[in-house]
Amino acid sequence: QVWQIRLDMHLLNHDGNITDAASIAGIVALCHFRRPDVSVQGEEVTVYTPEERDPVPLSIHHMPICVSFAFFHQGTYLLVDPTEREERVMDGLLVIAMNKHHEICTIQSSGVVMLLQDQILRCSKITAVKVAEITELIQKALENDQKARKEGGKFGFAESIPNQRITAFKMESAAVDTNDVEEQAGEIIAKADPPSEVFANPVLHTPGTAQIGEGIESSWGDLEESEKEEVAEDEGESEAAAFECEKVKTEDTSTVRETKSDEPIVLSDSEEEEVVILEPQELPRKTR
Repeated sequence: QVWQIRLDMHLLNHDGNITDAASIAGIVALCHFRRPDVSVQGEEVTVYTPEERDPVPLSIHHMPICVSFAFFHQGTYLLVDPTEREERVMDGLLVIAMNKHHEICTIQSSGVVMLLQDQILRCSKITAVKVAEITELIQKALENDQKARKEGGKFGFAESIPNQRITAFKMESAAVDTNDVEEQAGEIIAKADPPSEVFANPVLHTPGTAQIGEGIESSWGDLEESEKEEVAEDEGESEAAAFECEKVKTEDTSTVRETKSDEPIVLSDSEEEEVVILEPQELPRKTR
C-alpha cells in the first residue's frame, strides 16, 4: 500500500512567468506537507491520528526549480523572469529546471528563435546561481515556519490572509519616472553582452521548427551487402553468356533456332557436326 498525493494549483493572479512561480509553489507545498504516521506489524497496518503521533514529512531528495529566459531580437538579448508584457513581445522562451546540485532536470524551448550552444550554456550558468538563491530562501522559509508553529504563532499563508495580502487584488501605487526612457533603454542595450555568434535572420522552414546539428548523406537507395553480392553474380553470369554467344557468332558456322520457353536452344555446326545445347537462361535477352 502507498500514499496517493495530489497537488492542485489554483491561479489567483499573475504578472508573467507563471511557470517559475508554479514550480516554486509546488515544491514548497510538497516540502511543507506532512502525512500521518503509519506502523506495520505483519499484515496489520495502523494509521495514527495527529493526536497520537506527529505527522511525518515526505522524502524529498532534491528541489527542482524552474528558471525562465525570454529572448529578443532573434536571441541577441535574453531576460530572466519576464513579465506579462515582456512575454507578449518576446521571440522565444527557454525554461530550465535545475536543483542546487547543478543537475538539469528538464529543458523546454518554445517560440521562433534558434538558440546556439553558447546561449544555452550561458542560461544554464545563470540558472545554477538563481536556483541556489531560491533554494536557500525556501529552506529558510520552511525553518521559520517550523519555528513559528512550535512557538504557537502564525507564519506564511496563515499570516497573510488576515492582512489581505493574498486575497485582495490590489497593490500600493508607486510613481513611475517616464523621462528619458529611450536613452536609458539605449544605454542598457549598449552595456548588454550579446553572445559571440548570432544569426540575424535564421532560415526557418515553418514557424517554430529548427535544425540542430548536421545530418549525413542519405543511404536509403543503397543496397545491402547480400543484395550487392546477388547483383554481382547476376552480372557475371550475363557477361559469360554474352561472351559465349559472341564467340559462336564470329565462327559464322552456327545457326540459332528459336524455340519455346520450355525447350533448350540448339546450335549446330555443319562442318564439324558438333551439337551444343545451352539452357535458355544462359543466353542474353536479345538472342531469345
